[in-house]
Amino acid sequence: MSSNKANINSINQSDLVLEEATVGGILRLTMNDMKRRNALSEEMMAALTSAFYHAELDSSVRVIVLAANGPAYSAGHDLKQITASRTPVDNGKAYFTEVLSNCSALMQLIVNHPKPIIAEVTGVATAAGCQLVASCDLALASESALFSTPGVHIGLFCSTPMVALSRNVSNKAAMEMLLTGEMVSATKAEHIGLVNRVVVDEKLTEATMAMAAIIASKSSMALATGKQAFYHQREMTLADAYDYASQVMVDNLLKHDAEEGINAFIEKRSPEWQDR
Repeated sequence: MSSNKANINSINQSDLVLEEATVGGILRLTMNDMKRRNALSEEMMAALTSAFYHAELDSSVRVIVLAANGPAYSAGHDLKQITASRTPVDNGKAYFTEVLSNCSALMQLIVNHPKPIIAEVTGVATAAGCQLVASCDLALASESALFSTPGVHIGLFCSTPMVALSRNVSNKAAMEMLLTGEMVSATKAEHIGLVNRVVVDEKLTEATMAMAAIIASKSSMALATGKQAFYHQREMTLADAYDYASQVMVDNLLKHDAEEGINAFIEKRSPEWQDR
């Protein structure tokens, strides 16, 4: 991901990802490549990487919403770019390796980001687009949204989307999506745990922003501590997870905002966060 940071200044001029900051500390990032159905092209991945990187450094940003314009949330990798990269030299191996490495780094950037990231899903999220939804901490979807990992239809198993998908839904639900490639409705996506909530289309942004506002009202220190701990402990054994989580809580209790929050609760007043 460090190679992408070198191009931050030029990427920021792009219209691929629109940025809108609210007074309450919510940053809306909107994918805006409708012509390519918001495919995770080289350019889109670089633009998203840049936006997430800058948001990490911006102390005014407390929560990030990742939305999209057009009929598709994201169609996954740009297959035209992939096809064009096939050369007589290596049939595209070097290019494929680089693109998938960059995509994997983007997904890990989302998971490791200190700010909570909410996917606001309208339209279709397929392949790496579905992976993008699964990588976000939370996801709200419109009733008309659809999800799939359709690689098997073109002889390409969705192996990298599988990583994020299998960490969000049950093995059986993940394998059904991966092996059949069939579309999953928003209602079923909620049922299997791919999204948190399904909202009528015209109310989706309102509902997403309301959830973001609730989260943004908390201590950024506590949110960053909790998000990091959540993803770290889930790969541990039960005993190791409790040892790790206990130490995290001890460190958390020593922070200013924990002391302030507990005192505010006891004194029946609103806490005044300093995010430390």
